[in-house]
Amino acid sequence: MTNTHHKVILAGAGPGDPDLITVRAAAALREADIILTDRLANREIIHRYASPKAEVIEVGKQAGRSASMPQSEINELLVSCSARARLVVRLKGGDVSIFSNILDELETLRAHDIPYEIIPGITAASGAAAYAGIPLTARDHARGVRLLSFHELDGVNDITWNELARTSDTLVLYMASRNLGTLCGKLLAAGAEGGRPLALVEQATTPVQKVYKSTIAEAAQHGAASFLSPSLVIIGSVVDLHERFHWYRNIDARISFFDQLPSRTNPEHARRR
Repeated sequence: MTNTHHKVILAGAGPGDPDLITVRAAAALREADIILTDRLANREIIHRYASPKAEVIEVGKQAGRSASMPQSEINELLVSCSARARLVVRLKGGDVSIFSNILDELETLRAHDIPYEIIPGITAASGAAAYAGIPLTARDHARGVRLLSFHELDGVNDITWNELARTSDTLVLYMASRNLGTLCGKLLAAGAEGGRPLALVEQATTPVQKVYKSTIAEAAQHGAASFLSPSLVIIGSVVDLHERFHWYRNIDARISFFDQLPSRTNPEHARRR
């Protein structure tokens, strides 16, 4: 049987600033007939680069929000759209391979023999660090950097907590803002120095970026705190470089730059789009 599916491109949109998209990803958007876009992909990117004739489908996700599109539905869309369009672009915030569901989507594409291409993007770690003036592996500060996801803490064992508490590597924590107080408390209990610098970068590289600088001990004392999504946590002595090297000038307003999806208040209404 002849394969009737056309190519799908999985492309990174970068962390927020539309100027951070790659030349290759911008070219793919110009050619795309259908674009499946994340909530954290700046809408300005679509306006600048997508063809006026392109069909744009929102496939946004947000933790704790009922209007988030399930991954299974996104997978189905990839299959159905590639059957009726010459080129489909799946646009993901940040980089496509770092803390995204690219594996599910790749497996779907392979299972249906759909040709694909992967275009990397600037991940939140490098974007947030650069726009906050925090060189992640600055000489004499860190010999390495670790990118970790901390959406849930239950799966982290004592050996890991002990190792993270003692490492001199810079820690970059994705999806950790909701659990920040508990997380820092566990690091302290595992032997981390309370004065270890910590920065939380809120809505990095956008016009409303905010950098909150503290220490592990201070963050543990504050307990639960509310930060705007997306937020990224950086832990290590490199955080102290922020005061000297921050350069990005943004507006002094605390508003959501990215669209917020409805909360889990009315499940039956959640799927109406």
